[in-house]
Amino acid sequence: MSSLGFQLVYALLNEQETLVCERFFLPEKGDDLLSVESGRELTQFPLIFISVSFEHDYLHVAEILIRGGIAPLAKDRDTQVSGQAPLVVCGGVATFMNPEPLAPFVDLFLIGEAEPVLENVTDYLVLKSTVADRLEIVKGVSERYEGCYAPALYNPVYGKDGRLAGHSAPPELAGRIKKVFQQQCTTAAHSQLLSPHAEFSNLFLTELGRGCSRGCRFCAAGYIYRPPRLWSGDAVAAGIAERWEDTDRVGLLGMEMADAAELDTLSNYLGESGCALSFSSLRADRLSKPLLDLLAGSNLKSVAIAPDGCSERLRIVINKGLDEQDIIRAAERLVAAGIYKLKLYLMIGLPTETEKDLEEAIQLVDRIKGKIDPIGRLRGRLCEITISINCFVPKPWTPFQFHAFGVSEQLEKGEYKSRQEVVNRLKNRLKFLKNGFKAYANVHVSHDKPDNVLFQAILARGDRKLAEVLLEMAVYGIPWKQAMKRQGLTAEQYALCGYDDSDYFPWSIIDHSIKQSYLWREYQRAFAGKTSDPCDTKKCRVCGVCHG
Repeated sequence: MSSLGFQLVYALLNEQETLVCERFFLPEKGDDLLSVESGRELTQFPLIFISVSFEHDYLHVAEILIRGGIAPLAKDRDTQVSGQAPLVVCGGVATFMNPEPLAPFVDLFLIGEAEPVLENVTDYLVLKSTVADRLEIVKGVSERYEGCYAPALYNPVYGKDGRLAGHSAPPELAGRIKKVFQQQCTTAAHSQLLSPHAEFSNLFLTELGRGCSRGCRFCAAGYIYRPPRLWSGDAVAAGIAERWEDTDRVGLLGMEMADAAELDTLSNYLGESGCALSFSSLRADRLSKPLLDLLAGSNLKSVAIAPDGCSERLRIVINKGLDEQDIIRAAERLVAAGIYKLKLYLMIGLPTETEKDLEEAIQLVDRIKGKIDPIGRLRGRLCEITISINCFVPKPWTPFQFHAFGVSEQLEKGEYKSRQEVVNRLKNRLKFLKNGFKAYANVHVSHDKPDNVLFQAILARGDRKLAEVLLEMAVYGIPWKQAMKRQGLTAEQYALCGYDDSDYFPWSIIDHSIKQSYLWREYQRAFAGKTSDPCDTKKCRVCGVCHG
């Protein structure tokens, strides 16, 4: 419910005079699936819009359709959009990374950002839903508007080796689906609803822009939201001004990409408005005095910074653009500003990673404590450090899309590692770090489970064959490994194998305008230990998104 994208689409739909939009959330087992606003059943709505942000929610799409009394597979629904067979439309950031594992469940994907196309698409769907059959509707809207992807009209083509080799489509439709995006705005997207039951119950969110110019090679958002767009100060202020009178906490999304001058202006504006500041994480090299003063006045006790790579060398490999001194200096200044809890995000399983890199992460924490513990002793309370360790997942549309999950070396095309070997390696690296951090007081470790993250990697890189896996999991409640075995599929063929620059990926059906040759060059630069400059949309034409 706290997702800004979810709230934005909800508000845009309800602004249309021909529509009433109500919300559904997947309930706990045993509870009824009913709309929040009026308690209606899902089958009473002719149009169902589903927002998907994370790969693990793919399973929930199948579950919510089944529990709502709707045939989960689109091919099993009646041709007419009525009664028990509404039209299922899907969007959200996960779908414009790779929609294919969800394709058999969905009638229509909206690929990209909602603002440019949502009103026109929904007007067309409302107009046609009572007079045309399902395939006619999705074909008509796909012919008229960019960003519309009807999976039933695109057939996957497999090569002799069993790998996906392409998609075939009717000649009147585009061969690839062009992502749509919002170029500029006068009022930044902001919270539309606050609920005491939501994750951020009393936090008013406003975005500073979309995308990121830094070009971290692991980060999908830095690529699929290209070109990076930073909204004007007036647009951001207009978004913040929409908050309710009794709201005094403002969360800014996109602080990683805002420049120092913009952050100073916003910090002064929020301070003068009497608003406290909150954010998910902050770049260690973007701490200014106005921002630190605002943090001190916001009574904010916990802040996260993301070194991501365990070592200086790995941060070059991933093109992070932070050195050790940036991180240590940021920690020292944050604790001096009153922070009592510091969270550090680290990844394991990055390309080229060795045990020596892990040792450097332990040394980094040692040096951070050497700077912040004296500050804590003076104020009578030491700062707690939480190390959040996450397994790296190679994401679509990034330079690391060619890389195998959990593997240090670059594999040749078709070469693969076994699931158990990779999972054991990641478990050993987690154990190494946890044992290293045990030596330090007030340092805590949280981490994900490599097996669970492996399934995320499978979904991130998967094709339509995975829909049957998701369906079996939803219907029978079985684990993913059992469901994949029943379908004759393996982790190795999706997540643990090597790719090269000539491969056709499941997500190649989407057109982000990013050249695959550019991503491959960035991948090779990572192994060569070379960094790349941040995006400069005014003059750079390297990746293909900005054509001039």
